[in-house]
Amino acid sequence: MITTGIGYDRHAFAKGRRLVLGGIEIAHDRGLLGHSDADVLTHAVIDALLGAAALGDIGQHFPDTDERYRGADSLGLLRAAVGLLAEQGLTVVHVDATVMIERPALSPHRHQMRQALAGAIGIEVERVNVKATRGEGMGFVGREEGAAALAIATVSR
Repeated sequence: MITTGIGYDRHAFAKGRRLVLGGIEIAHDRGLLGHSDADVLTHAVIDALLGAAALGDIGQHFPDTDERYRGADSLGLLRAAVGLLAEQGLTVVHVDATVMIERPALSPHRHQMRQALAGAIGIEVERVNVKATRGEGMGFVGREEGAAALAIATVSR
């Protein structure tokens, strides 16, 4: 059986925070605000995987009300989510994700993000795709108030 899931996340920018996307720290004047490292890309991938497995969402498994997850490395959360899928006899086939961010440009970091995500999931980098798009001045992304990510995952039993 093959199933798919969709994940979405968004966080506001905040001064004094690191910008982490796909498990990679990227130089920027602000980072994303959140209980964990606020990695919107990895969070969207986690939700897509959990959705494909019908296992709820990231908030159920790693709630922001739990101090254990304060400042958490999202790649660690991704590894834990993949473990939940494995307990159900599911393996990840493919992940495709898009980051919506006005700046910084993500092209120089795309391969590193793919490698980090693939490594945490335990699949070949060729089965993980990461894209980026700008807000073109529109909405919260275009006004540089925050960033968002959308992901789709395919899993098989």
